[in-house]
Amino acid sequence: MDPIAMAAGTALIGAMATDAWRQVRTRVVEWWRTARPDQAEYVHRELTDAHTEVIEARQEDNEGREQDLITNWQTRLQMLLRANPALAEQLRVLLNDHLIPALPTREQHAVASQVMKATATGHGRVYQAGRDQNITER
Repeated sequence: MDPIAMAAGTALIGAMATDAWRQVRTRVVEWWRTARPDQAEYVHRELTDAHTEVIEARQEDNEGREQDLITNWQTRLQMLLRANPALAEQLRVLLNDHLIPALPTREQHAVASQVMKATATGHGRVYQAGRDQNITER
């Protein structure tokens, strides 16, 4: 799955439980309208329903239910990106400018995504890490 779709789906569900939710929902529907104008009103209703489910899941401390919602929206976003890869940059802007800032600080860090690519030629080596790395060679 595209890391942007994964991060955006996670941030979207997290933003549903914040005071900024109405503004975030408006931005997401606007973005969706550029991608699929015929689906914008349907998505608005789906987001409203998902918001209610997230609030209930958090009140019940039901992480599984919340994870199902995350997976659902990640998949929806992934399908949009597959149909139109040019939307990825717009989704990245939505994520960075509207979704992540709406989250509490502790949740912002959980949404960060990384894409690392490397190529080695010949007998070259590549070492990549998302955090600390200790390499000992002889």
